[in-house]
Amino acid sequence: MAIWTAEIKELEKLYASIKGQSPDLEKELERLVKADDENMILLYSRRCLEVIITDLCGCELKRDRGTEPLKGILDKLNKEKKVPSNIIISMDHLNSLSAYGAHPKDFDPEQVKPVLNNLSTIIKWYLKYKEHRTYIKTRPSEETRQEIKSTENVKKDITISRKRLAGILGGSIGIIASVFAVLYFSNIVGSGSQTKEIEKSIAVLPFRNDSRDSTNQYFINGIMEMITTNLQMVKELRVISRTSVEQYRNNKTKSISEIAKELDVNYIMEGSGQKYENSFSITTQLIKAKGKETHLWAKTYKQEIKEVNDYIRIESQIAQAVATELKATITPEEKQLIEKTPTANLTAYDFYQIGREELTKFEVNNYNKDALGKAENLFHEALKYDSTFAQAYTGLASVYWSKHYWNEYFSENFLDSILIFTNKALSIDDQLSDAYILRGDYYYSKGLIDKAVKEYDLALKYNPNDYQAYIQKAYISLALEDYVATFDYACKAINRYHGGMLPKFLRDFAQLYSNVGFIDKAKYYYNEAYTLDGDSATYFRNIAGLEWDNENFDAAMIWQKKSFKIDSVPDYDNLVRLNIEGQHNEAYLLAVNLVKQVKDSGAPPLWHSHRIGYAFWKVGKLKEADYYFKGQIKYCTESIKLGREYASSKEAQYNLAATYAFLGDKEKAYQNLSEFSKLNFFPKWWITLIKYDPLFDNIKSEERFRKIIQNMEAKYQAEHERVRKWLEGQGML
Repeated sequence: MAIWTAEIKELEKLYASIKGQSPDLEKELERLVKADDENMILLYSRRCLEVIITDLCGCELKRDRGTEPLKGILDKLNKEKKVPSNIIISMDHLNSLSAYGAHPKDFDPEQVKPVLNNLSTIIKWYLKYKEHRTYIKTRPSEETRQEIKSTENVKKDITISRKRLAGILGGSIGIIASVFAVLYFSNIVGSGSQTKEIEKSIAVLPFRNDSRDSTNQYFINGIMEMITTNLQMVKELRVISRTSVEQYRNNKTKSISEIAKELDVNYIMEGSGQKYENSFSITTQLIKAKGKETHLWAKTYKQEIKEVNDYIRIESQIAQAVATELKATITPEEKQLIEKTPTANLTAYDFYQIGREELTKFEVNNYNKDALGKAENLFHEALKYDSTFAQAYTGLASVYWSKHYWNEYFSENFLDSILIFTNKALSIDDQLSDAYILRGDYYYSKGLIDKAVKEYDLALKYNPNDYQAYIQKAYISLALEDYVATFDYACKAINRYHGGMLPKFLRDFAQLYSNVGFIDKAKYYYNEAYTLDGDSATYFRNIAGLEWDNENFDAAMIWQKKSFKIDSVPDYDNLVRLNIEGQHNEAYLLAVNLVKQVKDSGAPPLWHSHRIGYAFWKVGKLKEADYYFKGQIKYCTESIKLGREYASSKEAQYNLAATYAFLGDKEKAYQNLSEFSKLNFFPKWWITLIKYDPLFDNIKSEERFRKIIQNMEAKYQAEHERVRKWLEGQGML
């Protein structure tokens, strides 16, 4: 029996009592009472606190929490006396103690009990607070009612009089209610009668196919996708990508408001359609999801299909109607893009639509290779009917990238077909965002950074909402060692993408914070990613990485073992840690699994062939070790010669230096370290790695090597300070 069983039972009672009152708190509390691991109990306790604090931030401080740490909000609530001091103390204690769950060597399981006791105290107070706040909000006074009536966007059906309110509650509470209501509504409508503008953010949900023929789904999806694409071309709008909304196809459980909250948008478009013989009809409705759900308009469009323009006309009309409703200005250039006809051939367009649908299946359904093959065939069919169909060439470029990236990696003609396809597409239509993205990817993969940036900028010129362009610019900024720009572009990408890859993007965001030394923020985003996908094994690996970066090796191994209990998928990072920790038998077993993984994937072990070799060498498998060391030298040398991104990031030079150092060739080791040292910034993990990397044991004691580490640490500190100032200015710390 756990030593905190009694405390959990108390929280179970609270969980039963709050059902239906606070969905977010209910979700985290349910996970908490079901958890049987002390670290997860602490994680969910903190998540419960975050739900409460986030609500208080909005209700009492009148602002969104954003990414502000709990401590800062607690201090503000305490300073302004928004929360009783005894509750602030409990919140402080919970916040502090729950952090020890990430440091197992400093953690005593007895500390779980005070965390749970404090949480019980906080939740009991919070439920009373919510009840009292709801009671007051539903009873504004007569004076307040008159104040409200003078604004344009507030309901006019509040009928309770001040006299009746005083009779029920007493005059003093009536005055409090009046003041609260004035403050509450002034926060919504702003000063005077001018309504505060709501951000023009929108998501187009998957359209329902009402046709009798289910195979017409591709047709309905094609119209939905084009409406989304048209809206994305309007710079004043923030539009969520199609891949983000696919998760809500066939949704039967979540409300529009819940979906809008998850996608972080203020407006939702729903639709349905039918295709019958040579005609189709589309019904759409626009919904304001912020605050109370409000249907702004609904309209049905019917059209006989005689030419491709019959599709384009409807799709552009819908997009422009939405923009008008959201008061977004459409420039003449944007209007021209929206109304452009991609091909005059109906059959070609039909093949292309089906091909796009198969490509989307590939992208959102675990990289379905059958769908990729079908997409390729369909794009070729489209070109048979119209050889000047630019978007079909872009589709073929996408397929080629996914099919041939690794098998051409060391070829002189690496991905040159991408350049051929995209050049052909852009020679026909030089306003295709997707084509510029792919051409930018081609240049980036070749190490031609300046050319890649120009392509991504052109992509954003024709589609200001292209999240892929922002992601790629973030990666380039990272390669250029500009973390301020990296954070900026990463934020813009995440604001436009909320699909199945969002947990990965949030983990990448966490890694950015970790790289520049902001561990608490890194933990926050790892927690957010875990909340979305519930992937405990990945979460444990993430925390292990944070501990390792900060040289807490014992704690890192504890978290890594927790991960392995759930999922024993081979992990390169863990191979490095095991070798550093001297756990050579375990490292060997992991290396054997990694070898199998490499063979199955078809991708060469660019980054870790020497790690596998070292693991084999430590258990006496010298022949195998020699093979993998030689493999690492080959991969690095060829990547440097061919100018691959692996070389421009200097990872190839580092791994080559490590391999030569281990093999005793100091001259080549320092030659590559010298090139590696030209980087302007070194993330925290890299500094930790080089300090403890066993492959450098032969030269670690040398002054030349120590100066390299000192140089790395100085560059790290300089960028850390620069990024800190920017993050603070953005409210991101």
